[in-house]
Amino acid sequence: MFRMWVRELKDNRLLRDTVVEDGRRETRTHKVTHALEEACRRFDLPVPIWLDASIRDFQRHAKCRFTQDAFMEAIDFDYLELWLIEEDD
Repeated sequence: MFRMWVRELKDNRLLRDTVVEDGRRETRTHKVTHALEEACRRFDLPVPIWLDASIRDFQRHAKCRFTQDAFMEAIDFDYLELWLIEEDD
């Protein structure tokens, strides 16, 4: 099972979080993209843009943060954070 934890934070405080699970047979990239889109739908947020730094962080550490730079619209929180909890074998 693929599971990703998505958190919305402001002033080092957790505003909202959700865990997105995906049991489909897709590539890792598709599952990560789907999880981000699903979390943004649940939070009623625009989907952020994957910047080069975000991609590198996620590839190296299985987590990344999306700040205002990654959003086309203004956000009222500091960042949206993705953590890969569990990945298919």
